Formats: sequence, structure tokens, C-alpha cells
Amino acid sequence: MIVRIPTVLRSYTGGRETVEIAAPATLGGAVDALDARFPGLRFRIIDEQRAVRPHIKLFVDGALARDLATPVPAAHELMIVGALSGG
Repeated sequence: MIVRIPTVLRSYTGGRETVEIAAPATLGGAVDALDARFPGLRFRIIDEQRAVRPHIKLFVDGALARDLATPVPAAHELMIVGALSGG
């Protein structure tokens, strides 16, 4: 599975825009695989209650996914999007 990393999180991936992970069974498994490879990344995506942080959106093959139990075994791409703010 290809994972697209937003600019705000690339410091965890050594500046990589995309990384590849083995196809996980669930969305949570994908986040865990990312954290195993890039320690600290999971905490920026998932909060202490095991929920996707409000300012993060996860898209599996273009479809918004919020539940970490979402099955993704045949997915080709996970895109992580961080919300921008400003005034």
C-alpha cells in the first residue's frame, strides 16, 4: 500500500512524500505499520482515545475513513491530510 504523507508530518518520514507499507487488514493496522517504521507518527494521527485526531483526515483509495477498524486489505493508497488553519 502506498501512503501519502502531508507536509506537516514529513519530519517523521525523513521528508518522504510517499512511503510503502505491507497491505494491512485494517486502517488501524496501517497506522500501526507506519508507526513501527516511523516512531512517533501514530501519536500525531491518533489521539489517546484511539480516535483519528479532528484535524486529520484519512482517505483510503479516495474514500474518507474515520474508523480504525475499517477493512483495507485490497486498498492501494492511504492519503493522510492535515487540516490547515489561519486567519
